[in-house]
Amino acid sequence: MLKAFSISDIGRKRQLNQDYVYVSETPVGKLPNLFIVADGMGGHNAGDYASKITVETILNEVSFGEAENPEQLLNDAITRANELVVAVAARATDLAGMGTTVVAATCKDRVLEVANVGDSRLYVVHEEGGIEQITRDHSLVEEMVRLGGIARDDARNHPDKNIITRAVGGNATVEVDFFTVELLESDTVLMCSDGLTNMLEDEEIYSILKCERSIREKAQELVDKANEKGGKDNISVILIAPFATDNQ
Repeated sequence: MLKAFSISDIGRKRQLNQDYVYVSETPVGKLPNLFIVADGMGGHNAGDYASKITVETILNEVSFGEAENPEQLLNDAITRANELVVAVAARATDLAGMGTTVVAATCKDRVLEVANVGDSRLYVVHEEGGIEQITRDHSLVEEMVRLGGIARDDARNHPDKNIITRAVGGNATVEVDFFTVELLESDTVLMCSDGLTNMLEDEEIYSILKCERSIREKAQELVDKANEKGGKDNISVILIAPFATDNQ
C-alpha cells in the first residue's frame, strides 16, 4: 500500500514560504496518484503566487485531461501552467519575472513517472544501495559541471549555484524533462526543494532515510537538520513509500 507524507517549512532566513507542495495518494483524473513540489522565485509575493498557481493549474489540467499517457498528461499540464504564469506576470508589474521550479511524480505498481523543470529534485532511496538522484538540475552550475567547467565537488558552494536555466514562467514555452524508474519494494521516494539539498549532503539525507522510522518522522528530521545547518531557504519534502508496511 502506497503511503506519502509532506512538509513545507519557511526555514530560518526567509520572511515568506514560496514553496508549494501537493500530495494525493488517490487518483487524480487518469493518474493513480500525484505528488508535486514547486519552489517559486520572484519579488515579494511573486514567487509564492507562481508556485501556487502552477500547482493548482497542474492539478486542474490533470483532473480533466484526456491523454492516457502519464507523460503526456503531465507535459500538457505543465505547459498550460507555464502559459498562465507568463500571462499573469505580463499583466502585473509586481509579478514581473516570477517563475517556479516544479517536480511532479506519479506511481503505478512498480513504475514511477517523473516530470521536472528547474532544480527541485526527486531521489530514489534504496534500502542497501544508497541514494540516487533521478532528476537533473536545470541550473547554471549543473551545466558547468556537465561541460567540465568545474568539478562536481566545487558545485555545492559555487556563487552562482542558485541561478536556474529552466523554470515554469521563465519563457513563452517550457521544456520538461521526463524520467521513468522501476522501483524495488524497499525503495523510498524523496521529492524536495533546494532548501533541503543546499543544507544537507546526499549522504546526510540517506543516513536519515535508511533508519527504521515512519516517513512522517523521517520527513520532520530532514527539515529539522536543514534548519540546524542554517535553514537559509524554504524547505519542502515529500516522502513516498510505494510499498509501505504498517510501521511506515
